[in-house]
Amino acid sequence: MAPQLLSPVRQRAEAMNDGPSLVKGPLKGYHHETYVLSPPGGTGRVKLREPRATSLWFDRRCFQSEEELLRGLKGRIDRVPEVVDVEGMGLQTFIEGRTLGDHRRGGRTVPDSAFDQIVGVFRQMVPITAETLHVERRCSPEDAPEDGDTDAFLKRLVVFVQDQVYAANLQEFGTLFAQLGIRDEALVHLEKNVAGLSERPFCLLHGDLHRENFIIDPKGDLWTIDWELAMVGDPLYDLATHLYLMRYPVDQEERLIERWCDVVEQIRSGSSHAWRNDLRLITEFKKGQSVFTDTVRAAKALRDETGFRWAALPRVAAKLHGVLAAAAGPLGLEDVPSRREVAAALVRRHRESAGVRPEQSRLTRG
Repeated sequence: MAPQLLSPVRQRAEAMNDGPSLVKGPLKGYHHETYVLSPPGGTGRVKLREPRATSLWFDRRCFQSEEELLRGLKGRIDRVPEVVDVEGMGLQTFIEGRTLGDHRRGGRTVPDSAFDQIVGVFRQMVPITAETLHVERRCSPEDAPEDGDTDAFLKRLVVFVQDQVYAANLQEFGTLFAQLGIRDEALVHLEKNVAGLSERPFCLLHGDLHRENFIIDPKGDLWTIDWELAMVGDPLYDLATHLYLMRYPVDQEERLIERWCDVVEQIRSGSSHAWRNDLRLITEFKKGQSVFTDTVRAAKALRDETGFRWAALPRVAAKLHGVLAAAAGPLGLEDVPSRREVAAALVRRHRESAGVRPEQSRLTRG
C-alpha cells in the first residue's frame, strides 16, 4: 500500500516542529486545517492553520487579521490566545483544556463558574470601541455605519446574506432553494421584518460565542477563542447570536439576559436600550440567516468521496426542516415543506448535480 501523502499544511507543521515531538492534528474544525506543534525556542505549543479549500464562508469578516486583533486585545480581554512569532509568522498559542461543549452539550445548563466568566467576557468587550481599538479593519465604509446606527448595522448583515450567501450560491443551489420555498422576496421580507431597531452605542463584538469557542482549562478558567468573526457594532447583536448558538435552558437564558443588561449598563449607559423588542428582531434575523447557510451546508454534507450519504439523509432533512419552520415568520414563508419533502428536494439536488437520472439513482442505491 502506498504511503498516504501529507497535506502541505501538515508538512509545514512538521518542518517547524521542535525535533521528534509529535505534531497533533488535524484538529476538529470546518473552516481550517489546524495542527498543534512545539517550535524551537520555548514558545510553548502553538497552532498552525490554513483555510480549507473546500470551506464555505458564510459570515462577514471585519478585521484584516485575527492575530492582529488578538494582539490588540492583550490586556483588555482576559484569557484569549496570545500570538507569538515563529519563522516570521504570527501563530496563536494552543489553549490546553476542553471546550465548554465537551463539558455541557447544547441545551444543558452551563456550570455557574463558566456562566460567570461568560458574563465577564461581555463586560470586557463593552468599553472597547472603534476609537479605542487600534487594529486595521477590512470592512467597507458601508459596513461600518456611524456609532449607534443599529438599523444600518443589521441591514448590512442582511445585504451580506443576500449577496454573499444567497446570490453567490444561486447558480448551484437555486433549484433547491426554490423547492424549499426560498425565493428572492424572502430576503426582502426579512429586511422589512427586522427593521426599526433602537439606537445603542457600538462596541467590540466577538460574533461567534458558542460552546466550542470557550475552552475550560485544567484550573477551571474559561478562555475565549476564534475571534475571526469579530466586528464593531450593536452589543445586543452579540447577545442575540450567543443565545441563539448556546441553546441555554430557558431559566438560565433569562438569567444571562438579566446579568448582561446589568453589566453593560454599568459600563456604557444605553447599551441594553429597548432590548425586549430588539432582541426578538435580531433573533429573527439569525433564524432567517440560518435557512440560507444551512440549506447549502445540508446539501454539501450529504456528499463525500464515496457518493451520496443515504444513511445521513433523515437526520440532515429533519434538521433543515426545523430551520425552515423556525424561519417561516421572518422570511414570510407561506408553506414549510415537510421532512419528507425536504428529503426529496435534497435527493433531487444530488441527482441533478451528479447528472444521474432517477432510474439510475434507484439502481445505484439498491
